[in-house]
Amino acid sequence: MLMTDLSSAPIGRRRVLVAGSAAAAAIGIAGATTAAARPEAASTADTATTAAGTVDAAAICTLTKELTEGPYYLDHALVRSNVTEDKAGVPLQLALTVVDTATCAPLNKALAEIWYCDALGEYSGFVGNNGHQEPDNGRFLRGGVLTGTDGVANLTGIYPGWYRGRCVHIHLKVHTGVTLTSDGSFTGGNEIHTGQLFFDEKITEAVAKVSPYSTNTVPRTPLSSDGIYGNGGTAAGLLAVTALGSTPSAGYRATLTVGVDPDA
Repeated sequence: MLMTDLSSAPIGRRRVLVAGSAAAAAIGIAGATTAAARPEAASTADTATTAAGTVDAAAICTLTKELTEGPYYLDHALVRSNVTEDKAGVPLQLALTVVDTATCAPLNKALAEIWYCDALGEYSGFVGNNGHQEPDNGRFLRGGVLTGTDGVANLTGIYPGWYRGRCVHIHLKVHTGVTLTSDGSFTGGNEIHTGQLFFDEKITEAVAKVSPYSTNTVPRTPLSSDGIYGNGGTAAGLLAVTALGSTPSAGYRATLTVGVDPDA
């Protein structure tokens, strides 16, 4: 049975703060999208200030509510930086900086967990829901990594595909206080944020022409028509994306500073 997460209703009452690419640069994240891909970046860059590594939160931080978890989450994700496994696709480097909402200070040892669909729009553990048949090990494109003292979580995968009714996106949870387990997973802790990460439509259009994305038979919903993103810009999780080469096949680096309430 086909499953889609079309509900745009926020979940819970926890707050989440997302700072633009200027904040990312201020606390150690390199790379930002162009003004065409991120028009709001030009306005925020002027107001970002730093002093001894701190960030002027009032100038650059935007508060927003969490986004729906959707139907494809699986517990006990592996703690690993590379979630690709054997999935073909355009390389993606993802750098997320987790910060405290009150101060924008980096949050150490927070686990940033991601999960998303492959180029054909299939989630591990649910293969077939998007109309494509392929091996399903219940693991691909799922995992998480602990942030360092700089608050940064570096993850590697492929550019996401799409499934019916949704634009291209990556799901995100942030946990604190987790215990790593001997089987490579984690247990316990507090789940302090559930959200989604989004990509500029022009980049997705270019990737969609590359195999195996071009073989995805399901119509793609553009970012502007997605009921969950809702044209929310950076505040809703729009990533700052830079190309790693001269063609889409070379891959991309995507960054975002995600602020959470550690006491939520």
